Formats: sequence, C-alpha cells, structure tokens
Amino acid sequence: MDKKIKQDVSIGENLQRLRINAGLSQEEVAAKMQLLGFPISREMISQMESGKYSIRISVLLAMKKLYHADSIDEFFKGLYDWYFEFYVIEGLPLEGNPSVFILL
Repeated sequence: MDKKIKQDVSIGENLQRLRINAGLSQEEVAAKMQLLGFPISREMISQMESGKYSIRISVLLAMKKLYHADSIDEFFKGLYDWYFEFYVIEGLPLEGNPSVFILL
C-alpha cells in the first residue's frame, strides 16, 4: 500500500504569484520543466498551485530558476508567520508533528 504525504500548509499561492510575476503560463512552465527532464504537465502545475500535489524539492529548485526567484524563501513567504503563530503563540506541541520546515 502506497502512503501519500498530506500537505499541512500549501505554498500554492506563492507558486502562482511567482509564475505570474515571471510572465509564464502554466503551459509554458510545464513545457520548460519537460525540457529540463521533469515529466510535468499543465494539470500538475495547476494541482501544485491549488495545494493538491506534493512537490519534490528538485522541482522546486528548477522552478526557482524558471521564476527568477531571488531566494527559495520566496516559495515560503508568509508561512513562517503562520508557523510561529500556530505553534509558538498557541503553545501547541511540536513533538509528533509531521511538519518539516526546511530552512535553506
């Protein structure tokens, strides 16, 4: 039985914002990703942007270049505040929490 990782926080809005700022359509991103060797369709880009598709780090790094993002942090903009408010201010336990925050 395959287990799927369930997203607890979506970066979809940031993906869409960065794509639009780069002047690219979902179709163009899919085509460029395919040229880079990633088997990604327009539908997958749409699912990523709506938070319904888990994104591999290698795909995220390729998108960073395609979107001309200054930093990988651009993909996580606004989520650090959510994390701080949700876990630190509310005092929720971090133990046993499946969330992983990667700080690059």
